[in-house]
Amino acid sequence: MNDAPHLLAEDRPDFERLLDAALRDDTLRTVLRAPGAPPSDDLRAHALASADRVAAPAATEYQHYLRLRENLRATPPAPGEPTAPGLLTQLRSENGGAGLLPVLTVLTPILAWTAALVLLLLGYALRAADPDSPLARSLLTAGWLALAAGVAAMAVGIVGLILTALRDGSAPPTVPFPPGTDPELAAELDDARRDWQRALRERALVPHLTAAARAGSAPALTGPDDS
Repeated sequence: MNDAPHLLAEDRPDFERLLDAALRDDTLRTVLRAPGAPPSDDLRAHALASADRVAAPAATEYQHYLRLRENLRATPPAPGEPTAPGLLTQLRSENGGAGLLPVLTVLTPILAWTAALVLLLLGYALRAADPDSPLARSLLTAGWLALAAGVAAMAVGIVGLILTALRDGSAPPTVPFPPGTDPELAAELDDARRDWQRALRERALVPHLTAAARAGSAPALTGPDDS
């Protein structure tokens, strides 16, 4: 497709991210395990070198996405309209952003360990004065329980941070919009971007890489881009 638009530099990260996802496709991984199949690193390098031609089957969606993006950038902000960054920040806050849970994740171990320290100090002090004191035993038991609760809370917090990092790392980055952007235009652009990414993966990357892997080499990917 000679009329396919040139893949802009700002869209290369999306292409590379989707390329890595396509290389993990189950069908392609099965083909790559066959004898004589090229290494996945070779397919990736060739696809990056010929990104324009590889992405050509998704040219229609890409052109629509570029047109909306240019129109949005050329549209002056309407006075009184809520800004898109504020809208996106609100959505992120409502869907797992910084809120009460992360604060509790940080504070719970600190509070538990502080309580454990106080209870253990009091318990051992009372036991030193009266080894048979039931209050000392109760304080020591409570102190060790508080210490264990703090360790458990810290473990839960670490697991939560890991899961959040994995979720954020696998999610596509949001498009930054200038202040004053019409939220409806921003949403339309986001939809167009997702349509292009879906077409890029399903109609371009996965079929192209699978065909190259089945051929036992990557001849279709070795040439330079047609700019």
